[in-house]
Formats: sequence, C-alpha cells, structure tokens
Amino acid sequence: MKGIVYRCVYCARESSLSETALESSVSTINSIYSGTRSFLPLSNKMCEYKRNCNGGHEKEELFADKMTKLRLPQDIDRLPVVNSLEDLIRELNVVFESESVNVDYVQYLMQSYKSNPADWKKYAKFDRFRYTRNLVDKGNGKYNLMALCWGEGHGSAIHDHADAHCFMKMLQGQLQEIRFDWPKETCQELKETGRKNLNLNEVCYINDSLGLHRVENPSHTESAVSLHLYCPPFDKCSVFNQQTGKQTTCTVTFWSKFGEKRNKEIQATRAPEDN
Repeated sequence: MKGIVYRCVYCARESSLSETALESSVSTINSIYSGTRSFLPLSNKMCEYKRNCNGGHEKEELFADKMTKLRLPQDIDRLPVVNSLEDLIRELNVVFESESVNVDYVQYLMQSYKSNPADWKKYAKFDRFRYTRNLVDKGNGKYNLMALCWGEGHGSAIHDHADAHCFMKMLQGQLQEIRFDWPKETCQELKETGRKNLNLNEVCYINDSLGLHRVENPSHTESAVSLHLYCPPFDKCSVFNQQTGKQTTCTVTFWSKFGEKRNKEIQATRAPEDN
C-alpha cells in the first residue's frame, strides 16, 4: 500500500495528505504511517507560514516549493527485524542515506530494538559526579548515536537541541523527562509544560519546535542508561536557567568514543550542566 504525504520540513505543519487511506491491522504500521508526525529532512527549515518560532527565534519564510513530498515504502508490511544493537545501527545507516527521514520510522526502529546489555555494556562509561555521553556510531556524519550513562540522581541542565532531532530510548533503569516552553521574556522563570517517566525500552522524541527539556535519573539507588540519536550532529547547544530563563551556550563533548577507554582530560574540562 502506498501513499504520498506532504509536510513542512521543519515544524511538521500539514500541507495536504494523499487521498490514499493507509489501513493496516498492524498497530506499528498505523503508528508510523497515520500522519501523526512528518517526514523531516536532516536540516530543519520552516514551513510556508512565517511565524515566530520558539518565543523569539524567528525562522526564514519559505514557500510551497520548499515542502517535502515523499513516498511511503512500497511494502510497508515488510518492516525490518531489529534483534540487536548491530541490527539497529545497520538499519539507521540505510535510513540516513536519504536527505529526508521519516521521524516515526526512526522511532519505530529505536522502539524495535529490545535492550540487551551484552550489546551496549562496552559503551556504558559512568562518572561519579555527572552523567556521561558515550559515542556509539557516527552515522556517516549524518547523525550521532550515543549511550548516556546516569548515576544515581544525575540530571542534565534544561537545554535545546541546536535545531536537531533527538530520539531517546531507555536501555536500563528509568529517567524522567521534564519539558519547558521557550522563554518569551528576559528574566522570566521557565514554564514547565509536562513531565513523564521513561521506562525500559520506551522511546521519546523532541525537537526545538516542541520546546526545551531536562532529563534526570530520579532514583537514588539505581543507575540508568539511555540510547540517544541526534540528527544532524551538533557540538554546541544552549542551556537555560530555570528561574531566570537566562540562555548560555554550552559545548558538548564525549566521555568516550566507540567503547574505548574514557577520556579523563576532556571530562575534566567539561563545565557542569546540572542546575
């Protein structure tokens, strides 16, 4: 079964949908192809409606010729089987050969992989004082896949995603995601918009049009490990003070790469992100 979907290449504003009804008894197919989210390219761009995005970060106006037109796979009943982290990386590399990527399909792949510590334990490098970012795969420069390791009580700062797409999957333990609106005025406390707990094998998605977030390990007795995919990769993002909304640019680094011994020099120079 085939169909054509037109979506804004940045904010997922719907332009039009094909008249072809996408019907399937398989719930995962419905989740992916129901039109709940869009086909998005690796570089975010705005839709044809000029708007003030994220409380003061105005994007350029684009017109209909900038909209993305993509066909669904011809055999949507033949979704790949992901039995291991190696399978996941292989399928992600196939997906990111294209300049435009189906967000829901990537989320399906991340969801399909069932955590197996034998696959990822070599990437799980912990630090006593803060969470760590450990590079698993570079994705031919189109994305970064990494394992984030959270000690008891560790948390991130409130941050954006530098116009990238972020997928997060739980490999071990539990994390809490707290979302915030972008600050609309200076010296104003950030408004919390929601929070939820992420449990083993669950996946969530965020980009800058959806707001800011903070991630933390709420447990004081158990560590946590999460698998993150960022596309495109970035080495700087903005962090925000919750009380004042003050925005600061932060350089992001890797605690380790490809399972190698951790880089203590890099970690020692990393500014604390918790606030």
